[in-house]
Amino acid sequence: MIGLLLLALGVGLWVSAHLFKRVSPAQRATLDNWLGEGAKGIFAVLILAGLVLMVIGYQRSDYIMLWVAPPWMGHVNNLLMLISFYVFGIGMAKGALSQRVRHPMLIGTLLWAVAHLLVRGDVAGLILFGGLGAWAVVEMLMINAQDKKWTPPPRKPGPRDAVLVLVVLVVYGVVGGIHAWLGVNPFGNLGA
Repeated sequence: MIGLLLLALGVGLWVSAHLFKRVSPAQRATLDNWLGEGAKGIFAVLILAGLVLMVIGYQRSDYIMLWVAPPWMGHVNNLLMLISFYVFGIGMAKGALSQRVRHPMLIGTLLWAVAHLLVRGDVAGLILFGGLGAWAVVEMLMINAQDKKWTPPPRKPGPRDAVLVLVVLVVYGVVGGIHAWLGVNPFGNLGA
């Protein structure tokens, strides 16, 4: 149970550190005025601590099954992951699509969470992927409520969206390889 507790604490730390400036803008402004750039450092450390707690907690969590995904759901997961990587990268590529998608990183995170929830039917998966997916939705809603008018970021020249496809394919392969190395092969049993 300590693993689930650490996992929940990590998700809570990640979410609260990210949402603090949206929930308490006056307090965040006070911190920024008082500490300057040091305030960003504090929140970066809190986010990193949340990430570390999530990893440790997830690794130490007992497997408590809630549902069993059919084998073909792995294909859906892999496709959603590929899409989530592309959507996540739209904001960094700053190509034509960045002019149309307001929250590419948060939408990519939500797709990542949904993809994992489809194949991870355990309590730890629900806490991790459900918690981060819910955070992405709440963050988007809060940003939209506070900043109703959206101005797309400046577009950079060149075939950035096409180059992003190549970058995503490489990153997708590397992440899949890391998962396989850790013992969770997302490409295993593709004939099912």
